[in-house]
Amino acid sequence: MAFSPATAIEKNTAIKNGETNYTTALTVLTSLFFMWGFLTALNDILIPHLKAVFSLNYAQAMLVQFVFFAAYFIMSLPSGYIVEKIGYKKGIVIGLVAAGIGCLLFYPAAAIRSYPLFLFAFFILASGITLLQVAANPYVSILGKPEMASSRLNLTQAFNSLGTTIAPYFGSILILSVAVKSAAEIAKLDSAQLTAYKLAEASAVQVPYLGLAAALFILAAAIGAVKLPEIKAESNNNGKANGTFDHIHDSAWKYKHVLLGAVGIFVYVGAEVAIGSFLVNYLGEKNIGGLTEAQAGKYVSLYWGGAMVGRFIGSAVLRKLKPGNVLGFNSVVAGSLVIITMIFTGHVAMWAVLLVGLFNSIMFPTIFTLGIAGLGKHTGQASGILIMAIVGGALIPVLQGVLADNIGIHHAFILPVLCYLYIAYYGYKGHIPAHLKSARA
Repeated sequence: MAFSPATAIEKNTAIKNGETNYTTALTVLTSLFFMWGFLTALNDILIPHLKAVFSLNYAQAMLVQFVFFAAYFIMSLPSGYIVEKIGYKKGIVIGLVAAGIGCLLFYPAAAIRSYPLFLFAFFILASGITLLQVAANPYVSILGKPEMASSRLNLTQAFNSLGTTIAPYFGSILILSVAVKSAAEIAKLDSAQLTAYKLAEASAVQVPYLGLAAALFILAAAIGAVKLPEIKAESNNNGKANGTFDHIHDSAWKYKHVLLGAVGIFVYVGAEVAIGSFLVNYLGEKNIGGLTEAQAGKYVSLYWGGAMVGRFIGSAVLRKLKPGNVLGFNSVVAGSLVIITMIFTGHVAMWAVLLVGLFNSIMFPTIFTLGIAGLGKHTGQASGILIMAIVGGALIPVLQGVLADNIGIHHAFILPVLCYLYIAYYGYKGHIPAHLKSARA
């Protein structure tokens, strides 16, 4: 029932145009987008929890995102190789199993209170998600009419945002509801109280991730039983006849719009993750919202919920307007909202930063589809390059953490502003292939 908008649109399109009906495949893929969105956004809740448990500064706490998104950089090319050798379906199953194993590792990490083991668990979890991303994003892009690729990927990404919207609320109730005690408070506990406190603190993480591991293993088994169509990008050398220009170069690395798109993915993911990672602590500042961690965690759902709403709207808008122009407009507005949150305090700053999620919405799927547009046989390689660029989510939050430790959390948001300026450039100009710019000139 949850996936009816996606299936209805694709089914009607298929019937109208007499094309293959990809309803089942898109429904299955949409469930994957939801799941990895949920798992990724849950990091925003675990970061303040682990920061308090291990008495970390901001830069140290952001190692969670560094390890998580570094997995994209390290594992993207191996994942592309796996998908190429065994196919989309088996690659997806392996990715789900790997992510499930990562979730299971949270149990011992919480039991022995080991931050390095938590980081290792994040890496394994993200490695599984990387394999899912490498397989699913280009798969959705080529399941249907090429000119509708941005719209189609935005629609499935909307359900990714549904996962990111639900996760912070879910995590706030189950994880942040257990107040972390300071060293001084712990010293005052007797033996029985200390044991009870440690058990409660550990189970706050263990129980949710055990449930997620079970869900991932069940989903892997279900997908293993579903028949997915084998779709391959056009490899015809006559690029012009197929609406592609893969005959111009012998490698995706030689296409400027692919490389500029990779930079776009890098800064977009970095900005989105950095903002989300700091929200709980930022909204807790007395001059911003003065909220408790549990209260602030629920507001994080609004940030990701905005992305969900924006992607449903964007799916329709992108059927009418040029993707580059929509991307440019959204990035300008997002950057302006971040500037507002830096200039003001109180509710103005609070709601400005939460609204950024609405305009983040269409950025990833639009940059991705613009980056692989017209590449034909090089589509798979270009997809791997773009997915590798998700490593921006590893580096930019850590850099913002260093800024927050030195100039304060309020003004550290200058980094996302710079990211959005670049995305505006890519939307309005950078995505146009170099040979097409020459032809226009």
